[in-house]
Amino acid sequence: MPGCDCAVCASIDPCDQRTRCSALVSWRGKSILIDASTDLRQQALRENIRRIDAVLFTHTHADHLHGIDDLRPFNRHHDGPIPVYASAMAENHLRRVFPYIFCAGDGEGYRPELSLNTFDGPFEVCGLPITPVLLQHGRGEAYGFRFGPFAYLTDCSGLPDSSRELLRGISTLVIDGLRWRPHTTHFNIPEAVACANSLGIKRVILTHLNHEVAHRRDSQRLPEGVEFAYDGQVIEVK
Repeated sequence: MPGCDCAVCASIDPCDQRTRCSALVSWRGKSILIDASTDLRQQALRENIRRIDAVLFTHTHADHLHGIDDLRPFNRHHDGPIPVYASAMAENHLRRVFPYIFCAGDGEGYRPELSLNTFDGPFEVCGLPITPVLLQHGRGEAYGFRFGPFAYLTDCSGLPDSSRELLRGISTLVIDGLRWRPHTTHFNIPEAVACANSLGIKRVILTHLNHEVAHRRDSQRLPEGVEFAYDGQVIEVK
């Protein structure tokens, strides 16, 4: 966190040096990005990401969305615009906040070429079946995504019963676990673990950690089958 001299912010452990929350799904040679984080450019350079074939938006908070202009270099690898997918509520926000991208205009200036698609149920991207999962995020909403036996649920403080049914049978879950203390818009770590346990999930990976969480020190407090995510982590799902 800028301006902070706490032990985690000053840590030289790479697992404590965190950028904004995002993920890249690799599937049969295609790359599907989850959220265009504010640190997208830095993340793409660090991980040597060469192409992005589609983007899924979980919600419209700035830390998950305002790297959208950094999608522009990836247009070089496409004959047309990159498809992006969002809920109906998020679509309205995208058109209002980024009219130069999503609203008809004169086409002048540098901007990413993106085609906006709205989901209201399961859909496919690059041949990969995806199930959106509605999440409570404070008084608002966000969406997670299920890909076969894997699910990614960031920015959530509650899970509706209907969404729990969509997560039955998964083996690996990435879930929001901001810190140990309670928070109004995010699961804290005990809440995230309890949610995963109620679903019977074998491997649980906590993401969206804040600077109160020291990766190496606090990992010792986690129960078996639960771990902290870290930047650059690769998760193989079969």
